[in-house]
Amino acid sequence: MLSINSISKNIDKNIDRNIAANMARKLDPIALIKRAQNVLQIEADAILALKPIINGTFIYALEAMFNCKGRVVVMGMGKSGHIGSKIAATLASTGTPAFFVHPAEASHGDLGMIVEGDVVLALSNSGETDEIISIIALIKRLKVPLIAITGNPHSSLAKAAEAHLLVQVKEEACPLGLAPTASTTAALAMGDALAVALLEARGFTVDDFARSHPGGKLGRRLLLRVTDVMADLSNICMINIDAKLTEVLMSMTRNPVGIAVIVDADLHILGVFTEGDLRRTLIRQLDIHQTTIDMCMTAKCTVIQEDSLAIDAVRLMEEKCITAIPVIKNMCLIGVINMHHLLNARVI
Repeated sequence: MLSINSISKNIDKNIDRNIAANMARKLDPIALIKRAQNVLQIEADAILALKPIINGTFIYALEAMFNCKGRVVVMGMGKSGHIGSKIAATLASTGTPAFFVHPAEASHGDLGMIVEGDVVLALSNSGETDEIISIIALIKRLKVPLIAITGNPHSSLAKAAEAHLLVQVKEEACPLGLAPTASTTAALAMGDALAVALLEARGFTVDDFARSHPGGKLGRRLLLRVTDVMADLSNICMINIDAKLTEVLMSMTRNPVGIAVIVDADLHILGVFTEGDLRRTLIRQLDIHQTTIDMCMTAKCTVIQEDSLAIDAVRLMEEKCITAIPVIKNMCLIGVINMHHLLNARVI
């Protein structure tokens, strides 16, 4: 019987031998680049080959998913399962409620997640995945429409499905023909085609997308309004038209939002005064103690509506080369938004 020490030594020798073999094997950059480019070409061809099957069967599958009163339940094993999980996530984020169920777990209780009113979307390249085939009868008993994505039109899953989307590839990108590559890429593309077509059918909008993506920069860009991040009237510099420039400068120091807004008694904006206006005033050598704000303000100023997105304020500032904008509602001043507000809110 071999001792633990001798087994360990043998393992170490094998490891050393493999390392030496790898070191001796030199990389061939040109051959590797060609191989990688070939992978992309094979997978691109596999996707383009799907265009002819976007036909009546595809529309039938769309109708079943569009009219679904419950959820689209996506399932698949192995690599197909990973693709199915992504398809479910894409559907859910584009207006079609969906979730992924592992078919092996479905046989051990998770099948209860599927109820009448749902639609099942099953992925299997062979169409003979045991874990899926074993629950087809139960799916049928629930009177749940079954949509299949397979690479075999004569498979058990294809025959059992109300709508079969044939995603068949000529070859895998793997040179061994073993690792699912082109077939999984094509299945993913078909899932995207379903999701985007449903998005179009539902009239799904940017606002709808934002509501399902509240987290992260994307959510902030699509959801945050200028009123969510602006400084309100109590924290900005508001000035009467007859105010002296010294008074304006003191007020801007107390309320450092980068801009003073000149308003009338009804808060209608008459103009703004910025650091740029101050520089121009000093160049003109005006007496800041005697000069009134109407002599050096910018009368025609940029404003933004209170219901505008914060990201729109960013675009407006970049376009006008300014760092602060008055916010208005019904033509009256309600606040100021500046670059610091947008940075702190992580919009930019």
